[in-house]
Amino acid sequence: MTTRLLSASDVRNLAHRFDIRPTKVLGQNFVVDPGTVRKIARAGGVEPGETVMEVGPGLGSLTLGLLEAGAEVVAVEIDPKLAAALPGTAAEFAPEHSGRLTVVNSDAMEITPGDLTQAGAESAPIRLVANLPYNVAVPVILHCLAEFPSIETALVMVQAEVADRIVADPGSRVYGVPSAKVAWYASAARAGTIGRGIFWPVPRVDSALVRLVRREQPLTNASREQVFAVIDAAFSQRRKTLRSALARWAGSPAGAETVLTAAGVDPARRGETLTIEEFAKVAACAPLA
Repeated sequence: MTTRLLSASDVRNLAHRFDIRPTKVLGQNFVVDPGTVRKIARAGGVEPGETVMEVGPGLGSLTLGLLEAGAEVVAVEIDPKLAAALPGTAAEFAPEHSGRLTVVNSDAMEITPGDLTQAGAESAPIRLVANLPYNVAVPVILHCLAEFPSIETALVMVQAEVADRIVADPGSRVYGVPSAKVAWYASAARAGTIGRGIFWPVPRVDSALVRLVRREQPLTNASREQVFAVIDAAFSQRRKTLRSALARWAGSPAGAETVLTAAGVDPARRGETLTIEEFAKVAACAPLA
């Protein structure tokens, strides 16, 4: 028997069987279109035998698509009821491939490589493929890229507006904290648009696919935490010049100007114009860096 991906009726039947009521708190919107599932698996570059981490598998729509593509799937699910149901769903709809599924009942914003090993995962994930809840998408992406250096690429489905922020370049109107922090780890690009009609329940917004490819982090003597502190300070007062926006972080406007000048950054610029490399230079020139 080959893998049978979940249809809209399958998703509703499973939800009824397991007494699952989608909740906005957990951002649960389940994919009900097999074509979209296969599109995501293809866009994620999943190859047979690769270990893929999926965050928020829900009822298993994307999980089955990843298994069909030949992946070793490590599914991280915060909802204990959904986590308990997923192995049975895989056995029912993908019996020949269900042995390649490992389920971890955990919060994706706290997951560690040790948690995956303890759950039985045999190798570290090299890809992240996920339909992420809108309210935690960026924190989950940042946490996974930080905790799992083995992840080479990620393909995430997020709210379209969030996608725009993640992939924005310096100088863009929507360039901000998510853009800069994700750029510390990876290059980001749009990989397609997803209509709201492929979900149950139907969300009020459209979604988009974002592809992340890990790259070398900027060369700097400053730590990631120090660089991120500069980013947070720069965008806390987005409309102000860096001399003013970084005043509290540097101790005073004059202190900010000294640090910026030492980093080769014009104090009259705004945070939205700086690349991640420039943020790193500023952090490295701070007195305590």
